[in-house]
Amino acid sequence: MATEPKKLYRSKTDRILGGVCGGLAAYFDIDPMVVRLAFVVLGLVGGGSVLIYLIMWLIVPEAPEGAAV
Repeated sequence: MATEPKKLYRSKTDRILGGVCGGLAAYFDIDPMVVRLAFVVLGLVGGGSVLIYLIMWLIVPEAPEGAAV
């Protein structure tokens, strides 16, 4: 009775730009606003979050049809 491992997808429903923050929030089971605020704070402090977001937008696949993301 093995459970399927969690997979990281970009969200199709909870998105503002690319769905990266919504997907991360669904993966870690937290509020998407917390993830968005973390990206903004990290962007203001060091600027690296913009690059991380863009890379994740390119690498992380969009959620397939019927996925709970």
